Amino acid sequence: MGNKLNEHFRFVANKEQGFLRVDKFLVDKIIGTSRNRIQQAANVGSICANNHPIKSNYKVKPGDIITIVMNQPHREVEIAPENIPLNIVYEDDDVIVVDKPAELVVHPGHDNYTGTLVNAIAGYYSSTTSSIIQSTFYNEDFRSGLVHRIDKGTSGLLVFAKNLNAKTNLDMQFFRKTIRRNYWAVVWGNVKKEEETIKCNIGRNLHNRMLMDVFPNNNHGKPAITHYKVLERFEYVTLIECSLETGRTHQIRVHMKYIGHVLFNDRRYGGNEILKGNHHTKYKQFVQNCFAICQRQALHARVLGFTHPKTGKEILLESPLPKDMILLIERWRNFSKNLNKP
Repeated sequence: MGNKLNEHFRFVANKEQGFLRVDKFLVDKIIGTSRNRIQQAANVGSICANNHPIKSNYKVKPGDIITIVMNQPHREVEIAPENIPLNIVYEDDDVIVVDKPAELVVHPGHDNYTGTLVNAIAGYYSSTTSSIIQSTFYNEDFRSGLVHRIDKGTSGLLVFAKNLNAKTNLDMQFFRKTIRRNYWAVVWGNVKKEEETIKCNIGRNLHNRMLMDVFPNNNHGKPAITHYKVLERFEYVTLIECSLETGRTHQIRVHMKYIGHVLFNDRRYGGNEILKGNHHTKYKQFVQNCFAICQRQALHARVLGFTHPKTGKEILLESPLPKDMILLIERWRNFSKNLNKP
């Protein structure tokens, strides 16, 4: 659920800072970047001084808070087009929104160099005869269009930019927390509060870098904000809706674990164990059957809303729950009803 395909920087000008053009200021601050890249970022509104967009000739003053969002440079791993089916729920000349199935990796990385969503996007566009669409990808790197990502085991909606202007605009919407992202999840336990906001930093676990962790004293990691509300209770598990203000890696998964409600069948964080309920053989078999029905963390990116980068129109899309989560919820609903029969 984090956004790793662009670079976010924040600098505070010190008290001794002389008046200096922001492009020169940032070239000195950001290692390995060019003045041209910074000027391009300024031209599309990606540089702010004290939360207000500025041009590259803006003069930095003492105490100014300068933030910048930039696309990362082209990477060396080549994206091979692959014929992988895509469930496209919205598309125009600027953006495409896909409904990602669970277990599909979003982009190539360690041990996943093929068979990803980005490979599928590359295959989709390489098969079209439209040179207009093909020419929108800068550097012919299909990763360049990724605005955000969702975990391999999570299903649901993901937006992809088809040109640089759309990418930069959507990056800024994520940066300013104006993107709407609602997820449905099944978590272990009977969640006490009907709704709550979790505000705790998230960062790499200090002992295992494969895991993310919560740092309640905000002394490590990055700020993360998750709002949740209860949709339905099933005695030993609860169906909830989560709304994200930030997009940290594994955010919902680790925030819910932090408050004692690990996602159902989340192997990485211990949700593939029977965490609530009794130890009777019949109940154990029921839970094992549920694990077999939904063989991944029970998390679905159900709603995605954003402002169209060109037209300014509000786009709001909804994805139906996938079959495995529908069946899982039905099983727990029936179990809960039978448990409460007199």
